[in-house]
Order: sequence, then C-alpha cells, then structure tokens
Amino acid sequence: MSGTMATTKVSSHAEPAKSTSPSMSFVSGSRSPPLWEETLGELIDRHAVKYGTHTAAQFPWQQNHKLSYNDLASRSQVIARSMLARGLKHGDSVAIMAGNCYQYIETFLAAARIGCPFVVLNNTYTPKELVSALQASSCRLLFIASTIKLKNLSTHIDETRKKLPSLPFVLLASKPGMKDYSSFVKEGRTITTTALKEAESFVGNSDMLNLQFTSGTTGMPKAAMLTHRNLINNGRFIGAAMNLNSADVICCPPPLFHCFGLVLGFLASFIHGSTIIFPCDQFDPDQVLDALHAHKCTALLGVPTMFIAEIEANKKKKLNITTVRTGLAAGSSVSPILMKQLEREFGVRGMLIAYGMTETSPVTFITSLDDDEERRTKTVGRVLPHTAAKIIDREGKIVPRGVSGELCTSGYALQKGYLNNPEKTNEVMKRDEHGVLWMHTGDECVIDQKGYCSVTGRIKDIIIRGGENIFPHEIESLLATHPSIAEASVVAVSDDRYGEVVGAFLRQRPQAGCLMPNITLSQDAATRNLSRPNWQEVNHFVRKHLGSHKAPRYIFWIGDEGVGDEFPKTGSGKMMKHKLKDVAERLVKEGRGGGEEQTKLKARL
Repeated sequence: MSGTMATTKVSSHAEPAKSTSPSMSFVSGSRSPPLWEETLGELIDRHAVKYGTHTAAQFPWQQNHKLSYNDLASRSQVIARSMLARGLKHGDSVAIMAGNCYQYIETFLAAARIGCPFVVLNNTYTPKELVSALQASSCRLLFIASTIKLKNLSTHIDETRKKLPSLPFVLLASKPGMKDYSSFVKEGRTITTTALKEAESFVGNSDMLNLQFTSGTTGMPKAAMLTHRNLINNGRFIGAAMNLNSADVICCPPPLFHCFGLVLGFLASFIHGSTIIFPCDQFDPDQVLDALHAHKCTALLGVPTMFIAEIEANKKKKLNITTVRTGLAAGSSVSPILMKQLEREFGVRGMLIAYGMTETSPVTFITSLDDDEERRTKTVGRVLPHTAAKIIDREGKIVPRGVSGELCTSGYALQKGYLNNPEKTNEVMKRDEHGVLWMHTGDECVIDQKGYCSVTGRIKDIIIRGGENIFPHEIESLLATHPSIAEASVVAVSDDRYGEVVGAFLRQRPQAGCLMPNITLSQDAATRNLSRPNWQEVNHFVRKHLGSHKAPRYIFWIGDEGVGDEFPKTGSGKMMKHKLKDVAERLVKEGRGGGEEQTKLKARL
C-alpha cells in the first residue's frame, strides 16, 4: 500500500478448531465449501463470461438504468483507466458520498480492479463529518452527488473544497466549474489495456477492498479495513443461505454506504448471478413497492422499520405483490406479527435474520429457510461456514450453553483492523492461548444446545435506530458544549417504529449572574427552569452538528419530578445507564420526555 494509507497490520486468522465439549458455548461452522481466494476484479471478469448479458443491476429511479454482467466488466475497466489517468495507484483511497445510484457500483468495482480502497461515506454526514472522514482515510479522489433525495449537498461540497482544496472531485451530475462523471469517464482513453492489466496484477485478495467507518467521525473515528477475501466470501455465504440463483430478482432499499446494501445486497446478488434492483436513491416505501410489483422481485432486503413503512404505504397503493419468496433482515429481529404481515402482504415465506458487525464483513450468524418460526424470530441463527464463535464470561472463559456472556467470533471475515488505530484494534481483536484471533463483539448473547445464537443485550453502549448504530458518547460530547447544559448522558429508548431512539438525560448549567449561585438546580424550580432550552432547541442543536438520526427524541432534566436529583453513578463515578434507561422507559409510557413541542414534531415525523 502507498504511504498515504498506512495500516494497522493484523496477522492471518488461524482456523479455529472444533469444540471438544458440546456442552460449552463454542460453535464452529462447516469448512466446506472451500473459501474463494480471488480478487473482486478477477470475479468480475469470470462472471462476465458466465452470465454475459444477464442484468446484474437495475435502477428504476435513474430512468430504469440497467447494467449487465458484461457492462459491469467493461464499465469498471473504463473507469479504472480514468482513475489511473488521475495518477491513482495501488493503496490510494477513493471515496463516495451518494445515494444508491449506478455510479456507486461502477466506481466500487473500478477501484477494486486496481487496488484502491473504496471509502463509503454515510449519507447523513454533516459537512464537518464528511471532511473528517476524508482526512482520516487520506482520500485521493472523491465522487459526490449534488443531492441525495431531498438533501442538497452544496454545503458539503463547499466545506470540503475549503478545508481540502487539493482533493479532486467528481460530481455525479453536471455543475459549472466541477468535473462531472461523464467527463471523468472519458479521461482514461490514454491508458492502455497493458497498463490496466499491470495495475490489476498488483492486487491480492488480502488487500483492503472497502473502508467503512463504524462510528461518528468527530473526534477519533474508527474505520474498519475489509478485504477482498472478507467481502467476497461473506456475500457468497449470505446468498447461499437465501438460495439465490440467476433467476432471482432482489429488491435492495438499504443504503450502499452500509454493509447491508453493499455486501448483503449487491455482492450477495452479484456472486450468485442474480439481478438486484435499487428502487430509490434513499429509502422511499412507495418506490420500493413499485419496484417489487414491476420487476416481480423474489427477495426483499431491509430493516423492520422499512418493512413496516412498506406495509403501511401499500394500504393506499393496494398493489398485488405475490412474488417475494424470501428476504433478509438485519439490525434488529423481526417479530412474529411482522413476519405474518410480510407473508400476507407480499407473499414472503422465508424471511431470514442476519447478525454481525461491520468489523466482521459483516455477517457471522444467519437463520435458515428451514428454521421454524420460533428460531426465525427469536434467534439470529447459526454460525456461517469457516467461522467460529464462543460466549465468554468476564474472565474470558467459555461459559456453558444456555449461559449469557460476551459473544466473540473468529474466522475469515475478521477485519484487518482499524485504519491507523492499533490501540482500538487491540482492544477488540485478541488472540487466545492457541493463537486464534477473536473479535470481541461487545454483545451479550446465548448459544443454545443446537448452536442457535440469541442476542440478549449489548455490552457496548450502542443505540440501534432502524438498523443504524449510534454511539452515545459522540452525542454526549456535543451536548456538553451547549451553553445551558452541564452534563449529559444518552441512552436507548424503545420505539415502535425504529426499535430504539435517542433519549438524553441532561443537567442544566448554572446561569452566569444567578442571584442564588449556591442553590442547586434540583432545589429550586425557578432556578432550574432559568434559560433552560426546550426539547425543540436541544433537538435542533444536535441536528445542526450531527446526523438527524442522532438527535434526541426524548430529553429528561435532572431535578425534574420523576427523573431524580442526581445521575445514578457507581462508586468510581461511572454512569449507571441501565438505571437511566429504566427511568426513560417509565417516563415515556407516562407521556413525558419533551413536552408539547416534542409531541407536535413527533406527529410530523
């Protein structure tokens, strides 16, 4: 890799041995079929020969733009040449911020051909977060859309130009003064086939293919380095679990900036010769329904919140959708009630649940089409091939089956590490006494006698809102900068639509010039309410600096009735968030957590 993409080196992952004690929480997947050891560039060319003119991807929202397997091979070659003409070389990162467009797929495959790590940028990033991610990844070329659905990215573009003036842009639409995509594609005419083949010859399957940020990029971002070997085999095993083949048509509304859209969606489909439909640049239930109906899709991907929105939208559209034989959900479990609704509305009879994390490429457990309803709704299935998992206690010892503890996974899918962050890498990736490298997930799980895994909680302090991971510390750090907030603690609050939303416990900062400086906020209601921002102001403050999904749905002020006069903390001063969560759940049931302004905004949302 070039000097601009220095990496944290993690040595090869030893194959974990089969457990010798079936009574312990250790499971290991099959070692057959063998892992594929090719690069994505090699796979593109192999599939062009195998599937030829068969449609690989289709984009109804982009004038029904189609790409065959032949197109993916030829277009990725053309764009790879343009990247080479720009001076990019093996190891130079290429980034993209866009909706689910055909350019996303073309640039991803082109970068893969010549060994340029592809950096996928979250569509909810603020301009500041975008710049931070580009700096952290040492980006050498940025592809960016002018808009994503109704979101205008002009401010993002202006901020990046200001802070990173030497970074070249390619706009995925025509705009005065900026190189657009169609012009960029023509730049590679000067690069010969021989030069392209030479660049491709330097790429190995252990090279980084994709760089995914796993947390907010304000402060210290963590960027997971995922290889060709990681992602190709993960997509392969996911598609196999869904029984995908060239006759399948997959509808994929999850975003390509996430492993869900890129790996569970595109790569799983591509590897099995299927056709994938990207119905919208950003999720729109009506467009999803139109795609399911028009293209007679056989598989539907999404998180439960998407499925609920689609079912609700179809009450008005009343489309007769009966072709969806299977589907894949991730982010949170699908309730039996929702499973039945999906079968009734769309004909889905085999909705699978996948579990994993970005750092494991991402899936390590998945349910089966043969599983009964209880296992499909209450577990995340069994471990994938060439993958092992164990449940450990706080001392690191494997616990008996049926006993909860932290889930650790091992095998081919483990990331190379976090980019330029050996400290964080070593915190979560640890070798056991046999030299096997394990990813410590931070999730509390149970493995039963049949090897099925159930997620019982999260050891890591993460909020999962509609399948998107939110890290409370980032929000807490921002809230602490508000002039009226002295202390903040953020927790997950249950929500019927999103699974979880953000709840913030706040302590008001004593006001400058207060006539009663020694009176605490909890002792005097008048003082407590002096210059206190309302829910709408706090929500807007977070939206202004972070993605909108990170803005608190509920706020609770320390000192208010029912909240408590102090934050619950341990003797060492650590926040006891489980107690705060209990308080939040109780207050929300009572209809509290923000007042009238919140209720009005919730109705609009």
